[in-house]
Amino acid sequence: MAISEHRRYATAMETNQLFLVSDAALRSVVDRLSPKDLATPAPAEWSQVPEPTILDILRAHAYDEAWVPDVLAGASSAEGDDWRDRDLLGDDPITAYDALNDLATAAVRNGVPRDAIFRFQYGDYPAQEGLVHLSLYRGFQAWLIAKHLNIDFHLSEEIIAGMNEHVVPNAEEWRGFGVFPPAMEPPAGADDETRLLCAVGYWIP
Repeated sequence: MAISEHRRYATAMETNQLFLVSDAALRSVVDRLSPKDLATPAPAEWSQVPEPTILDILRAHAYDEAWVPDVLAGASSAEGDDWRDRDLLGDDPITAYDALNDLATAAVRNGVPRDAIFRFQYGDYPAQEGLVHLSLYRGFQAWLIAKHLNIDFHLSEEIIAGMNEHVVPNAEEWRGFGVFPPAMEPPAGADDETRLLCAVGYWIP
């Protein structure tokens, strides 16, 4: 992508659009998971569940998807805990996840009030900043899950531009809070995707 086009993306992207493309990227990976994939062990650092599987990771994402419409309506994290106690995936995890994803997508597309507050367990944030938090979790997990399971996947140019605008400038601060692992030196000739993943410490050769 030409530098001028990359800058056009970066200056034009709203955080609700970054959420939508990141959420869609995660869904594109989820929709390619097989029953065998769901039973595959996941890295321990991805979850607080002992010996997690990819299904456990999907359960966490399903909870987040279910909670998005409530977050936009002003619910607190304590109110969202009602979703945590439910079996959101049932006997058909992919279909169930997709249904929740549809509801979250519709809620964001219906509009995010500028004065809305996202009340997460770790603090309250203006809606536009809260959407960035949701986006980075979805976008980077899409890449990590795909890499872990050898699924052919790349972050889109739009996601890369949005992350470079809204996430990378804050990466060092968030790294201090434990959000990201240490940054990496990009390999020679690295493309934009690799440079982004190195900046947030997620690149895997």
